[in-house]
Amino acid sequence: MTVAVGLIGCGTWGKLILRDLVSLGARVHVVVRETLAEKLSASGAASVNVDPASIPEPVDGYIVATPTSTHAAVIEQLLPTGKPIFVEKPLTDDLPSARRLAALAGDRIFVMDKWRYHPGVEALRDQARSGALGEIRAVRTFRVGWGTSHRDVDPIWTLLPHDLSIAYEILGTLPVAHSAWSLPPRPTGLVARLSDGGEGPEVVAEVSTSYPQTRRSVVVIGDRGAAELADSYADRILVSLGPAGGPLRQPDAVQISTAMPLRCEVEAFLGYLRGGPAPRSSAAEGLLVVERIVALRAMAGLA
Repeated sequence: MTVAVGLIGCGTWGKLILRDLVSLGARVHVVVRETLAEKLSASGAASVNVDPASIPEPVDGYIVATPTSTHAAVIEQLLPTGKPIFVEKPLTDDLPSARRLAALAGDRIFVMDKWRYHPGVEALRDQARSGALGEIRAVRTFRVGWGTSHRDVDPIWTLLPHDLSIAYEILGTLPVAHSAWSLPPRPTGLVARLSDGGEGPEVVAEVSTSYPQTRRSVVVIGDRGAAELADSYADRILVSLGPAGGPLRQPDAVQISTAMPLRCEVEAFLGYLRGGPAPRSSAAEGLLVVERIVALRAMAGLA
């Protein structure tokens, strides 16, 4: 079954989504500003349009890849179509809008949290849920580097959603916002702590665009061991079993797939449009991430 998708927005990231949709056999109708339409004429899209209403055939669903600050308005424009909508993270950068969207169409809005499809994160999830690491005490993430290509929102809105969605995938829940402090110069970074007050694991995430060197890593710590995805493109996770502070030893390497998470999540959405299971990150889960970010920003004086 060939699936027709309306791709709203086709900038730097949207072009990668278009690439994967086309390679997976979808008919893609791109919607972009008129000034960009001509540049996409040889992109593999079935059509290039300046308005969703101009798409020349019925579509099975939409992917929204516009700037974060426009997500709510674009989704609301698409809601009357009744079609499923897959929106780039975060759901929005505005809490009232996120709540409204989840209430209006929470059963057909999904968030593109690509890190939930990362083979390394899936392997960490499996380690945590298997009991191999014992009772999980913490998830620690680092997402730091230099600069940002996003101009409509600050880096906290573009980086922190990734790490909160990772924690959700591993733990199956997301603790409440406990504390946060900004990293200078404001608002380029944040250290966030989420905790349910001593019951269950805590999450500590550090994000910043003021580090000279890029680092992307996730560590899961249990009372019988720990596991780490040390890099976005790693082909393994590292697992150390035994009590913390025990004798020095090399961690064990567990091989993982090198499948690209963006392609995996796009494939999941196409599968859903064909009648398969829903993508990860429902509107309710997307709303939860927005709620946590808003609370953490307030704690850091960035509201």
